[in-house]
Amino acid sequence: MRTIYVLNGPNLNLLGTREPETYGSDTLQSVEALCRATAEELGVAIEFRQTNHEGEMIEWIQQARLQAQALVINPAAWTHTSVAIRDAVTGVALPLWEVHITNVHKREPFRHHSYLSDVAQGVICGYGIRGYRYALMEAARVS
Repeated sequence: MRTIYVLNGPNLNLLGTREPETYGSDTLQSVEALCRATAEELGVAIEFRQTNHEGEMIEWIQQARLQAQALVINPAAWTHTSVAIRDAVTGVALPLWEVHITNVHKREPFRHHSYLSDVAQGVICGYGIRGYRYALMEAARVS
């Protein structure tokens, strides 16, 4: 069975309580449930993970090289700061979909730049947690 890694970056463990006016009331558990239901519907397996530690994220991306057909990643704040995560993604050469719950282009100017968008197959932002579903649908279709 094809496997897609769904990786989540810092502070996403606080979904549902962190700035609900910005991120909504869905929790990370809600995101995982949506991803698992979508994966089952699509006939793919997922590895769903969240970390607040950049090195751990890089290790998971490298691990995916041997176990996954694609990556779906919400890098959160690392989107705008991490060349190391970009290097890991380009190093594993897997198709990548970048997901953001909010429309980052309607937010603070520092959030308008992504170190991953230009190496991603697609970028989905502003659709709430449904963006994960859309990304998984595309990852399953392409990989």
